[in-house]
Amino acid sequence: MEATSSYRESNRARLRQALIRAARDLTVEHGWESVRMVDVATAVGVSRQTVYNEFDGRAGLAEALAVSEVRQFAQRIRTELFTRGGDIRAAGYAAIVLTLQEAAGNPLVRAVLTSTRGGADELLPYLTTRSEIVLTEAGDVLREWAAAFLPDTPPDTVALAIDAVIRLTVSHIILPRDTPTGTATSLAEIFVRLLQG
Repeated sequence: MEATSSYRESNRARLRQALIRAARDLTVEHGWESVRMVDVATAVGVSRQTVYNEFDGRAGLAEALAVSEVRQFAQRIRTELFTRGGDIRAAGYAAIVLTLQEAAGNPLVRAVLTSTRGGADELLPYLTTRSEIVLTEAGDVLREWAAAFLPDTPPDTVALAIDAVIRLTVSHIILPRDTPTGTATSLAEIFVRLLQG
């Protein structure tokens, strides 16, 4: 019985990932406002009802898509941080510049930002008002890095620096003021000052 349950869970996880990938591809190609549940279902070869059963509608699919994208990206940020070790400026710069360059070139982020101008607003909140997924995933990676390389830094200082640099980086994704490298240089300096007091 346990093997059957595990098999079902594995199949459901594969189906969910296939649906999220299809939604991502359709969003990149046509913009989120044009993505219909039936199109996602057709792309995967399942019924529209299957997509609704899995995500409870477009809002649920939007959330799953945002969460998947952020989690994958957070692992790339982790690599950048851990590659630079305890060099705060280098680690901060590498993580921030990757984030800004990826946001500028990532077709999904671009689709999110441009589709909202056409009235679809289910994805943008994951970068703005519902950005807790970004704060949580990025924050977890930064806390892991700080614990490994800055163990003597007070937890309150680490928490403040992490929250500030994530929020500032997201604000520059939405409304860039400089090149990614210029912004990353400035934000890395802020990160250093916050962590070193």
